Amino acid sequence: MSWIAIVVLAAGTYAFRFAGPVLRDRITVSDELKRYLALAAVALLAALIATAALVEGREFVGIARPAGVLVGAVLAWRKAPFVVVVVAAALTAALLRVAGVE
Repeated sequence: MSWIAIVVLAAGTYAFRFAGPVLRDRITVSDELKRYLALAAVALLAALIATAALVEGREFVGIARPAGVLVGAVLAWRKAPFVVVVVAAALTAALLRVAGVE
């Protein structure tokens, strides 16, 4: 069963990648739709980040992980180097956990 799923997903991925160059000149998208699609991508990314930062399974993960994500987000917004963002976020979560803040 898993090989069938792999083949189906591979075929679907190939079809999507093939459709882009083939349909590029045949389909026109309005500027307003392009703007909404960009906003939808941002909303989807924000939802994925929130889900990963706040819950594990069906349980709230505590305050340490969201605090680390918040520190990382602020540093990324301030255009800090990627390594600084990752280390600061991890260090924040680790220090809070060591301090007993779950």
